[in-house]
Order: sequence, then structure tokens, then C-alpha cells
Amino acid sequence: MISTELKLPCGTILKNRLVKSAMTERISNRKFEPVKGHERLYEDWSNTGAGLLITGNVVIDRKHLESAGNVCFDDEKMLPKLKSWAQAGKKKGNHIWVQISHSGRQTNRFGTSRPLAPSEVQLKKLGLFGKPKAMTKEDIQDVIKGFVKAARLAKEAGFTGVQIHAAHGYLLSQFLSPKTNIRTDQWGGSIENRSRLLITIIQEIRKEVGANFPIAVKLNSADFQKGGFTEEESLEVVKMLDEERIDLLEISGGTYEKLAFFLLNEEGKEVKESTKRREAYFIDFAKKVRAISELPLMITGGFRSYDFCNEVLENGEVDLIGMGRPFITNREDIAKFLKGEIKNLKNLVLRTGMKQFEDSAEGGFYARQLIRFSKGKKLKVTMSPLWCSTFLVIYEFRKAMAKKF
Repeated sequence: MISTELKLPCGTILKNRLVKSAMTERISNRKFEPVKGHERLYEDWSNTGAGLLITGNVVIDRKHLESAGNVCFDDEKMLPKLKSWAQAGKKKGNHIWVQISHSGRQTNRFGTSRPLAPSEVQLKKLGLFGKPKAMTKEDIQDVIKGFVKAARLAKEAGFTGVQIHAAHGYLLSQFLSPKTNIRTDQWGGSIENRSRLLITIIQEIRKEVGANFPIAVKLNSADFQKGGFTEEESLEVVKMLDEERIDLLEISGGTYEKLAFFLLNEEGKEVKESTKRREAYFIDFAKKVRAISELPLMITGGFRSYDFCNEVLENGEVDLIGMGRPFITNREDIAKFLKGEIKNLKNLVLRTGMKQFEDSAEGGFYARQLIRFSKGKKLKVTMSPLWCSTFLVIYEFRKAMAKKF
């Protein structure tokens, strides 16, 4: 089943059901443009045979980066470099979609000390994030225009679709959550109002790119925080997305404040062992989505075995299998995995022995691997967990300073 085609509502056909989900590359140049490293990364991933590659965060605003190494789709002058990236990423007949995002309050201090957000609710994590400014109506319109322009540039460059990032605590996710959106105008309050920005962006992008260009959305099942975006609200948003006839819904969860989302339930307590044993972190929520929507559905997180991937596809629980880290640790094995010649992929876990550093150690480890790959180097598993735990902060600072001066 994993090797069968899938036709999307817009008419696009994916050659199989395996997707490389978004992972931040962090390697743009000083002008926020893609570099040869992007071409190298995505050509290698195209060679795996996966039907769809989704890029890491591509931002719409240079002042609101997810990483100092983000590419920003805001200038037609970079189209030649964007075209080279797109061409390299679809060499084997696969699709390559651009994940478009705005970080909002999750923009770190290296980018801006006063990021824009729905409301002035600060992200308090390691002192890395400034107090945000509540967006004006003009700011909101600028964001809508920014998403639309990025989608237009993606299509002009030869990318074959876009994914709107409305999960993981980024700006659109912030608008959806009653914890971070305490506005009293048409953009806040009810779930209909909190969803307005996401739905408006989808509608405006559709007008720009036409009926045959895939538009996907990445959505949280929940924020896993008290007072945050709930499963019930997420299902209400799914109904709205169903009406918009988007082409793919990717289910995820969590924010910067709850990074270990796959081990926590909505109250922040550990999930049952029976849930952990099932590889896909959001498979139970996917069943609830299936009950109310016919949208093509994808889950990312946890998939490692060939048999289980085929099981959930054959049962109709999902339509696409999303993987991130296996495209780093098992990049050379993906082609054989698709054929069933390799049955299980590694689940590499990095541990420092200190709970407060575990998330940053794993994040740093995988970030370093992507940077190595972009330079043509191989996977290196013998890295110090403690050094990896500090890598991202040091790297972000250096990258940000290099771009400012």
C-alpha cells in the first residue's frame, strides 16, 4: 500500500504514500536565499524515492524567523535560486512542496526583541523570546499578503505545492489558541474568529495559485497545555478546512512550551503504554478526523516499521505516512524500505542524562546532521550529547550576527 499512488482533490497524483515531512535546514545565505546545500539535500532526498518532500520552514517575514538560517520567500530576485532548488528536489518524479510559516512570538531575540503576535502573551523559555506586540489590523493584512506572495513565488519557481504551517505554536497556531489569542475583535474570541486568519489565507492563496495547485495545512490536534487549543476545537477547524477543500491535512501537536508532545496528553500527563506502542503518535486523533472529514490525511511522528505503515494505510486510518528523522538517520535505507526489503528503520535517541537538556540535545544533533548533509558529508552518530544541547543557541547567535553585519 505504501507504494501505491494517491490522487489529491486538486487532481495532483503522488506516486507513493511516503512523505519527507518538514525539517528546518538552517543554511540560507545572508540574503535569506537558498544555497547549493538546499539543492544537494533535496536531490539526495529525491533519490530516496519518496513521493513527496516538504521543505523546512520558509518564512514570509525576515524579522520573524524560526531560525536565522531560514529562507524567506519575499523577493522575485531570488527566483533563479528558488528554481534551482525546486528542480533538484523533484528529479525523480516526486513532488516538492514549500512549508510557509510566520513565527510570531516564537521568533527568538536574535531576530527581534518585540515580535508581532495575536496578543501580548510572552513565550517564557530560557529567556530567548521577547515580549510580543499585539498585531494591528494592518499587520494582519500584511501577513495575509505575505503568505499569498510566498505561495505565488513557490509556484513560479516550480515547486509543486505549498503547506501552510498552522501548528507547533507558530503564528497561525497562536491565533487558533485561546491561551495566546486574547483579542476581542474579529480575529479573536470564538473558534470561528480565531480560525479566520488561517481560512482567509487559504482562500486568498487559492485565488492566486488556481484550482490545480496543491494547498496543504499542518494543524495541531491540541497544544497539550491547560487553557490552550483543544482537540474539540481542532475538530471544528478540520470541518472548516473540509469546506475549503484543501488537498492534504497533516496532524501534529504541541508548541515550544511542550516539545515532547508525543509523550503527553492534553493535561500534560504521560500517555498510556498501549498508545506508545503504536508507532504513530496521533493515530487516535486521526480516527476522530476520519469521522467528520474526507480530507486526505497524513500523520508525522513515530513511524518506523514497514508492516505498521502498510497496516494503517490499508485500514484507511491515514492516506500518507510522514517521516522526519528517518530521512536523516536512514536516508540510504528509504528506497529499500519502500520496497519492503528493509522492514524497520532506526529510532536513534540521544540522551544527556539531564532532563532539562534532552530536547535541545536531540534538536542540536539532528540540526548538525542536516548541515553536514548540505555540505556533502555523511551521517555522524558519535556526537557529544552535551555539545549538541548547546549547539542551536550558539549557531543561531552566530548566524544572526553574520546576517546583521
